Amino acid sequence: MKLMLTFPGQGPQVPGMLHHLPVSDDARALLAQATTVLGAPVDELDSAEALQSTRAVQLCLFIAGVVYARQVLHAGIAVDMVSGLSIGAFPAAVCAGALSYADGVRLVALRGELMQQAYPEGYGLSAIAGLSRTQVENLIARIHSPALPVYLANLNAEDQFVIAGSVEAMTAVCHLASEQGASRTQRLAVSVPSHCELLAGPADQLAQAMAKVTLQRPEIAYLSGSTGRVIWQPERIAEDLARNMARPVHWQDAMVSAYERDVRLAIEMPPGTVLTGLTKRVMAQGEALALSQHPLSLINTLAGRLMRD
Repeated sequence: MKLMLTFPGQGPQVPGMLHHLPVSDDARALLAQATTVLGAPVDELDSAEALQSTRAVQLCLFIAGVVYARQVLHAGIAVDMVSGLSIGAFPAAVCAGALSYADGVRLVALRGELMQQAYPEGYGLSAIAGLSRTQVENLIARIHSPALPVYLANLNAEDQFVIAGSVEAMTAVCHLASEQGASRTQRLAVSVPSHCELLAGPADQLAQAMAKVTLQRPEIAYLSGSTGRVIWQPERIAEDLARNMARPVHWQDAMVSAYERDVRLAIEMPPGTVLTGLTKRVMAQGEALALSQHPLSLINTLAGRLMRD
């Protein structure tokens, strides 16, 4: 039986999130190190106004993910695997021991800037629930054009998908989805068209920056949320991190892969809870919990039982 940590993508960020991190010397040190790397106070990144910026959102989620993962590890909980959705892949790589925290701060800041500059307005992500993949793909095909670009971005579950593209194109697809019986369509709190070919250019630029960073073979299994495969080679992890902004997310495949590798306890790092619900749909046995909703003591107890089973 194995334990996995999961790290959310953009969407669950909340104002003040860096001001409500666990109080510890480690958390203070990580915040101070990020401030030094960025050359600006990180405690200014989590205001409601600052979180309108993709760069600020991604940095907040990255820093919070690493802080909470360190809290879990320092509690003596043995982690066997990590996986992150989109920006969540970066704190996952740090937790796995593949990427240094300082390099992660630099790369995440650049990632956010590149994505933000490429599409400053008029684009984003929308969720569609209650339809099949074939239905969603057919609706996208009816709307997509050079003037109205829209793509399938996230395959989260058999009936839960995210589309990316222009606001006009997404609105049209969501309207058709509702007509076909979708149980939910919703614009997400993401202002860029992630996980599609619209971000191929920024991904190339991030790959060039990544090539200057040295990654290590991870100590904890790194499960790609893009491919659904466990990756051990540092150069392949680097490529996965650089390119995931322009590749569809295959979260359901990743969770199936984790379950097949004997993962029976999945803990989602704050502030997210969405991944927990998606993971539960895959785990016929075992448990998925969000750390934001359960005390660390409960996680420790469950992890202890897991090791005894």
